[in-house]
Amino acid sequence: MPVLWIVLIVLALGGVGYMLGRRRAMASADGDVRHLHSLPTYYGSNVALLTIAPALLFMGLWLLMQPILIERQIIGLIPESAIAEGSSRSLVMSDVRRVAEGLDTAVAQGAMTPDQADSIRTEFTDVRERLGRVGVALGSNVRPEVLRAAQHYRGLQARYSAIMTVLVLAVAVVGFGYSYLQTTKDFRARNVVETGIKSLLILASTIAILTTVGIILSMLFETRNFFSQYSWTNFFFGTTWSPSFSGRGGASQLGILPLLWGTLYISVVALLVAVPIGLFAAIYMSEYAGPKMRAIAKPLIEILAGIPTIVYGLFALITVGPMLRDYFAQPLGLGESSASVMTAGVVMGIMLIPFVSSLSDDIINAVPQSMRDGSLGLGATKSETIRQVVIPAALPGVVGAILLAASRAIGETMIVVLGAGAAARISLNPFEAMTTVTVKIVSQLTGDTDFASPETLVAFALGLTLFVITLGLNVLALYIVRKYREQYE
Repeated sequence: MPVLWIVLIVLALGGVGYMLGRRRAMASADGDVRHLHSLPTYYGSNVALLTIAPALLFMGLWLLMQPILIERQIIGLIPESAIAEGSSRSLVMSDVRRVAEGLDTAVAQGAMTPDQADSIRTEFTDVRERLGRVGVALGSNVRPEVLRAAQHYRGLQARYSAIMTVLVLAVAVVGFGYSYLQTTKDFRARNVVETGIKSLLILASTIAILTTVGIILSMLFETRNFFSQYSWTNFFFGTTWSPSFSGRGGASQLGILPLLWGTLYISVVALLVAVPIGLFAAIYMSEYAGPKMRAIAKPLIEILAGIPTIVYGLFALITVGPMLRDYFAQPLGLGESSASVMTAGVVMGIMLIPFVSSLSDDIINAVPQSMRDGSLGLGATKSETIRQVVIPAALPGVVGAILLAASRAIGETMIVVLGAGAAARISLNPFEAMTTVTVKIVSQLTGDTDFASPETLVAFALGLTLFVITLGLNVLALYIVRKYREQYE
């Protein structure tokens, strides 16, 4: 049964439980709400909560563990003879999953029946012909061992999915029955429901934390595998980025310095555009603009944050790049290309203006009016009050806005691809093409990649390095915020 159907059945059962729980509570109190310990809503919510939450949590854990259990069983069926030279067991496992998905797609689209898919062994030429009629291909070279493993993989998937359906519905029914039977007028439903909601909130925050930890650990493990094949000194101190996928050992030069330079250079240019414009716009809207002007200007500025980055990239490629080349780079003799650091930085800065202006505007408005009145009462002008009172008091929030903009700039990819090019170099000329760490992460993981090669694993080392840099910026910003907060509180 599809997962969506299971979820809908559990939710429907929870809805029925809510209505029956309320009805049972009222019946136990002879229809008088005053005899109930809690409001009727809490009794219905208790039944719905114990019906839905345990079942969905169980299903989530099952879906997380099922692929791991299946792959552990399937990987033992792959003989050493099926692993070609230069390949690995993980790559063969990828072929098994691909073929299994092809069989499932063929059954779903009517190219064959489930019995035909289960009965296929090594006669798979006819399979490819039938799959071709529905636009599905198993591949040009499907070996018998892979096909048998794919069939077993598909069978285990179906078996585990059936078991999951039965167990999830059983957990929902048990929760429904238990909570319904304990529903009486003296049952402390409000306490139980509030405790359950609190537990769900704690679980949600724990999942967020564990997800972050999982991301970091995954990058650490793959980065360790990378440094076991490539020298860390060449990676961190190398000035040449030239990956090679030809398979020649030692042919790649994977120095990160050109990528870091391009990332920081483009980000600095973007911040030089976004911070002054965004901060001045925030000061005008909060201190000078009237209600009507503010109601018009702020939404118009915030529209910039809703424009897709691919649109900004096209704007950089078609408009800003040629304009900077024709009016600045060529007359000054600094370059002939429209793809440059300045192109990507200017367009990215325009994109970051709402991040600075909106947050700074909210922070400046949060400064108490009494501080302004005290400054004006001492004889300061409006501009002096803004410079010497309002901005210092709002500085921690402004630093946070700038940090958010910097993090957004460091992680941007599409504008860099279309506006700055893909050349990894170290240069001070802002009108030359450069690239960033995020662009190279995408390029190293795009296409037919081998996760056992350093040319692919380097993407994880790049990601971990970028994470450490961003974490350092956060720590620095936190230090600045705490220092000035103590001064102005």
